[in-house]
Amino acid sequence: MGVFTTASSRRSRSLTSVLSGIAVLGASALVLSACAPTESAEPNGPAEDLTLKIGTILPQSGELAFLGPPEEAGVALAVQEINEADLGITVEAIYRDSGDTTTDTATVSVTDLLSQDVSAIVGAASSGVSLTVIDQIVAAGVVQFSPANTSPAFTTYDDDNLYWRTAPSDLLQGEVLGNLIAEDGAATLGLLVLNDAYGTGLAEAVSATFEAAGGEVVAEELFNEGDTSFDAQISALTAAAPDAIAVITFAQARVVVPSLVGAGYPGNQLYFVDGNLANYSEDFEPGLVEGAKGTLPGLDISTLGNFQDRLLEVDADLADFSYAAESYDAVILLALAALAAGSTEGADIAAQLQEVSGGSGDGEKATDFASAAAIILDGGVVDYDGPSGPITFDENGDPTEATIGIYQYLADNTYERIN
Repeated sequence: MGVFTTASSRRSRSLTSVLSGIAVLGASALVLSACAPTESAEPNGPAEDLTLKIGTILPQSGELAFLGPPEEAGVALAVQEINEADLGITVEAIYRDSGDTTTDTATVSVTDLLSQDVSAIVGAASSGVSLTVIDQIVAAGVVQFSPANTSPAFTTYDDDNLYWRTAPSDLLQGEVLGNLIAEDGAATLGLLVLNDAYGTGLAEAVSATFEAAGGEVVAEELFNEGDTSFDAQISALTAAAPDAIAVITFAQARVVVPSLVGAGYPGNQLYFVDGNLANYSEDFEPGLVEGAKGTLPGLDISTLGNFQDRLLEVDADLADFSYAAESYDAVILLALAALAAGSTEGADIAAQLQEVSGGSGDGEKATDFASAAAIILDGGVVDYDGPSGPITFDENGDPTEATIGIYQYLADNTYERIN
């Protein structure tokens, strides 16, 4: 396992120590704000019950729509469990679509949510989409908390302390993937890259790591969201004949991967990322990507006790669980921060998020909402660790601990964790 810790100001961050296999670093989070606090509210819990209204801008449409169901299920499960606990706070969630960067769906959704006086907005999943609405959310004094944004750009973004995330920066995923490709024996690498904050940031990290390991990047082809033809990029990549190709896309992988294999490139020499690591059993011919590998932040959900079963009780049709745990933890952390602040004002919640994640360094461990809330209501400080793993926010709103899993595709084009 590779472990990274972060110690930084809003303007800088340094990454230290890498071990092996899976990796650990800072990740993502998001934001809430709503009802005004009572005058008698105390720092260690509310004087009277709080009502926290949150909105979501998670992908119901667009190139990341496959992530919407598990993320919304994670939010819904957290809301359900917080409300069932009946420990001084009730959460109301309003679900809206983020779309992708080819539309203004996210802006419309944020405008609607802000008009309903939400305290926090969970989302977007896409870094590019979040960058289109972050200023609007911050200007309203509302917390933005993303379960899946990985662009390094957010670490130093001027966000008035209102942007948080539970997913790790792509500085980590890029390092894990670049090392994986080199360790698998590739000497040359090609990249097919979505031209946005997510794609180019991740590609830069992968390339730098691969080259530091002695490899050579022989081709890097960009495309824009909304493009429908990738013939030129595929021709350039196959002409370069790299030992491996990293496919840094969203759902465009459903088009480009069969095209790459159809052009003669071996499917088992492809590498996927969190934006496209998905179940392709209904999309690809059997064996198309058997042996291909990919990376995805987060723990193996099948090892998290009954968490997967609880998600399926919320949405029985879930076939993918990517970022469900990060979405769940985002809502739990928002509720705990509101309890600790005795307030549902966005700035008050944001001021407590680092502490309830364990970032203050002196909290009592808890792994579920009820026990965590009890610590706060008893006047203590909590250090919450949830199904997404240890979080421990730094002052930038990035987690200082996270896990990157390595996965491999099977003959039926589903994937399993191998490290």
